[in-house]
Amino acid sequence: MTESRPIRVLIADDHAVVRNGLKFFFMASDEFELVGEAADGEQAVQLCTQVHPDVVLMDLLMPGYSGIDATRAIRGCCPQVQVIALTSFEESELVQGALAAGAIGYLLKNVSADDLTGAIRAAYAGRPTLAPEAAQALIYVATHQQPPGYDLTPREREVLALMVEGLNNPEIAGRLVVSLSTAKFHVSSILSKLGAASRSEAVALAVQHHLVSRPGKTPVT
Repeated sequence: MTESRPIRVLIADDHAVVRNGLKFFFMASDEFELVGEAADGEQAVQLCTQVHPDVVLMDLLMPGYSGIDATRAIRGCCPQVQVIALTSFEESELVQGALAAGAIGYLLKNVSADDLTGAIRAAYAGRPTLAPEAAQALIYVATHQQPPGYDLTPREREVLALMVEGLNNPEIAGRLVVSLSTAKFHVSSILSKLGAASRSEAVALAVQHHLVSRPGKTPVT
């Protein structure tokens, strides 16, 4: 080791068994110093401002404040701290979300001790590390572009059709006999899935890509 001090590491995981396993791993090494453990994302952010780790090992799916939200917050308030996503899931949405939030690495929890050590060293040096499964997920997304609206649910398509008609949220809620909050949730989800910044942009995409049926036309499936 060439550094004058150990690399300071913080663990964020809602499973005590995982935290304990990692704790013993770091306690057995002179290269790393475990400076904190967090059981959720909010606690991870708070600890980062208090103990100033070099690297955070961040679980992504935690109750409440997710690991992606925590990563984004940590990179905002403590930009010198590097975050490695350490999760059991390799879905492309999680990989993209973690990297977009500022994570420098993405590892699966079946990672070997040597690979984990290497990833922490790399993160400390500012170099990214991706598990092969995560890299494959990104490659798949890049080479299999889905058309806009491919992931809209039948109910969201129904709401989108009403948006195309020009109905506002209270009118959509009344037409579908749902609460206003439910209507707002559907509209927000539609905007997110279409990558639209506004209702008018979502409507334009719906018309352009024939995402909903028009009066007298056969519904789009």
